Amino acid sequence: MTKRKKSTPCPCDTGLPLTQCCQPLLNNDQQAATALALMRSRYCAYTLGDEDYLLRTWHSDTRPLQLKLQENQQSWQRLKIIDTAAGQANDDSGEVEFVAIYKINGRAERLHERSRFAREGQQWRYIDGAINDNPA
Repeated sequence: MTKRKKSTPCPCDTGLPLTQCCQPLLNNDQQAATALALMRSRYCAYTLGDEDYLLRTWHSDTRPLQLKLQENQQSWQRLKIIDTAAGQANDDSGEVEFVAIYKINGRAERLHERSRFAREGQQWRYIDGAINDNPA
């Protein structure tokens, strides 16, 4: 991962600097304590093109062999968390509903998904997500 200034805001939109938010997770210095923290760090990884982190945090039952992010033309713009269910430090599973805004070919698009997470080897992992095609 590229070195960034301490003041660089984290793309996951917590308002915290990247170095105090998702970067320790992306660097594998810390593990996500909640499903929401993992969701935010995965969004951050998408914005930064960090395929290794995305694959590392994907549940082994549903993990693809590769992602090929460089082939996608998306430019991730913003993340909004809509809802969470379970996924706390003492839970074994959880869900996070979010809307992510991205641009592709100069046009703004939105991804509205309810993602499922579970513990695997004591670590939070992304399982899959259900896309919501209805405008919010």
